Amino acid sequence: MTKSRTEQIVSRLRDMQAASMDIEASAVVSVDGLIMASALPTDVEEDRVSAMSAAMLSLGERIASELGRGMLEQVYIRGDHGFVILSAVGEEAVLTALARKSAKLGLVFLEMRRAAEDINSYIG
Repeated sequence: MTKSRTEQIVSRLRDMQAASMDIEASAVVSVDGLIMASALPTDVEEDRVSAMSAAMLSLGERIASELGRGMLEQVYIRGDHGFVILSAVGEEAVLTALARKSAKLGLVFLEMRRAAEDINSYIG
């Protein structure tokens, strides 16, 4: 039986989280702010994550462009309790991950880049 696109993306998100125990949750959001797939805990609102992810991606793209930094690859936010990392998935989506405060960011970035490439192939 063939998996749907959403099932493939969710499976890839779970694989990413299993590969890096520092990633606590993740989602793929369209640039319009709609959830495409997620592996979020039940206490995290998908709609809120999707809207904020799309807004941050849009703002990050504008900043990168206006300040001559080229195409946006990633936005990262550090808070008292951990990180929120957004990574472009082609031109149509963004991969959002929540990482632990003690995360080894190099490994998180690597796993996210690999997942984004795979997810882009599912979407494209």
